[in-house]
Amino acid sequence: MCESCGCGQPEAGKNMSVHEHEHEHIHNHDKKVDLGFDLLEENRKLAAKNRELFRKKKIVTVNILGSPGAGKTSLLSKTLDELKDNFRIGIITGDLTGDEDMKRLARKKVVVHQIQTGRVCHLDAHMIAHALEHFSLDELDILFIENVGNLVCPAAFDLGETKRVVVLSIAEGADKPSKYPEIFSGADAVLLSKIDFAPYTDFDFSRAETDIHRIRFTVELMRVSSRTGDGIKSWCDWLARLTK
Repeated sequence: MCESCGCGQPEAGKNMSVHEHEHEHIHNHDKKVDLGFDLLEENRKLAAKNRELFRKKKIVTVNILGSPGAGKTSLLSKTLDELKDNFRIGIITGDLTGDEDMKRLARKKVVVHQIQTGRVCHLDAHMIAHALEHFSLDELDILFIENVGNLVCPAAFDLGETKRVVVLSIAEGADKPSKYPEIFSGADAVLLSKIDFAPYTDFDFSRAETDIHRIRFTVELMRVSSRTGDGIKSWCDWLARLTK
């Protein structure tokens, strides 16, 4: 369950921040307050500010969503190999705790900042705004945001991104789009990842791709393998076109 007002407070390191919330606690048993609506409305306002900042700075911001283990970090690592010589890239990573993804991506010699969300299962626009303080925005062309691994909560939170991308590992099963349609309904691109595992699974590509296009007809759909490099060029070409 998402605990947006009960964040954990682990110690933050040099390249990471810990999400914090401050809320006034009011006892009023006669009045019902729709906190979910209030939080999302405030998030939309902050996301609009982030989006305007990205527009002014001409930064393409890509919000990458998917389950834990879908291959988001591996995809970013392979993407950096292809793009970092031609584009100035920064990365924000979101995890409940731990810094493995941040360390792995930092080896590629790009600026990486991690947000530790504690018990919160998504990033929000407020967290992103504070994370941007750790970047020289005038020196960025592309900013990747690796969201917390989750197919539910992140779908509801606009971060101000230019494009939203969902990574779906074929090891997760072809039924995921029909089970979690909301996260696919807002996607600009869906990447079916780990396609090199296809001989060892019964993943139904036709069903998955049909369901994804039924949910979001205009979505860009790609098959990729970060291990073999299959499909990575098409993905990177799609990203490059966004910068023009």
